[in-house]
Amino acid sequence: MDRRLKDRRLKVVIAPDSFKGSLTADRVAAALADGWLSARPGDDVVRLPIADGGEGTLDVFAAGVPGARRRPVKVTGPDGTPDSRLIDAEWLALPDGTAVVELARGSGLPLLGARRDPLGAHTIGLGQLLTAALDDAATRRIIVTLGGSASTDGGTGALAALGARFLDDASAPLPPGGGALTRLAVADPRGLPPAPSGGVLCLTDVNAPLCGPRGAAAVFGPQKGASPDDISLLDGGLHRLAQLLGGEPDAPGAGAAGGTGYGLATAWGARLVPGAATVAEHAGLPTALADADLVITGEGRFDATSMSGKVVGGVLRLAAARDGEAGPVPVLVVAGQLGAPSPPGVEAALAIATLARGVPAALAEPERWLAAAAAQLASARVTGQGPREA
Repeated sequence: MDRRLKDRRLKVVIAPDSFKGSLTADRVAAALADGWLSARPGDDVVRLPIADGGEGTLDVFAAGVPGARRRPVKVTGPDGTPDSRLIDAEWLALPDGTAVVELARGSGLPLLGARRDPLGAHTIGLGQLLTAALDDAATRRIIVTLGGSASTDGGTGALAALGARFLDDASAPLPPGGGALTRLAVADPRGLPPAPSGGVLCLTDVNAPLCGPRGAAAVFGPQKGASPDDISLLDGGLHRLAQLLGGEPDAPGAGAAGGTGYGLATAWGARLVPGAATVAEHAGLPTALADADLVITGEGRFDATSMSGKVVGGVLRLAAARDGEAGPVPVLVVAGQLGAPSPPGVEAALAIATLARGVPAALAEPERWLAAAAAQLASARVTGQGPREA
């Protein structure tokens, strides 16, 4: 950092992701802003919480788009048991006719609590949210955020709720969940309603293909409770689905949300796009960075995956791409934990687990330690000393 910046008012853009399981993105941004301003109260601090298509993306749209309205709806939870309960969910109506539907609201892993159901969990709730959005006469386009799913069903639950049929060799409907897909004999999308006139955009937070060692089951199945045998069964089911539906199972993002990206793209014509870049555009991040002196971003754990479709990687790319005499925007990273060296463009990185002297302490008071990290970074501007990575 140019030491001359320490003596003048700075424009600081704070654009973090949520800290999964701890704080939403807006609360992270608020804590970082409070900490920075405690050390440099004269700076112009702009809070722009971002999301990558995972949990919390709907809230980012709601906070960043004036006139956005939440639409409550009851949907079937992701539990694969026959008596799966109805849960409270919602979608978001934007003034331009865009409906934002967050998969995690109806089919997310946290909805299962401590119990996992890797073979039976499904995306029926997502399909019901999509149906509710379609039923609204104002809907012209749908944005589906695909992160945080409980299931590996290739999106068949959502598609079935919309009107598609998935049958076994006796022409009986398959039970919900990815574990049944190896018995799939007929995949019939003809009952699906037309997509809205403006199309369907799926925001993905991963680049994974549908199948194989880098696919939905192999990479993300373990966090959903899948054993090695479960993973083999689930991957076989996704292969079977791809054989019958066709499409592009190897496309980047096809494996998002347990293959829901593939299912919606192939059967319903949805377009898969990187979530972080799309949300950043809606939030106004490129405009905010145009005259920024610094940008602070972060996430729960910064590691090698952070540059592949995640918020931190997206912010870094936008910061590096700024045109004009000012050149790239310097980037500061505050994370819960640091699991990889900082890439080019990151001036400093701090882990709140290090400041708190342990993960349990950081999780107990995350806002306190986020504020402390930001204050430490801001104090380095006061002294003109570059903060070390920690």
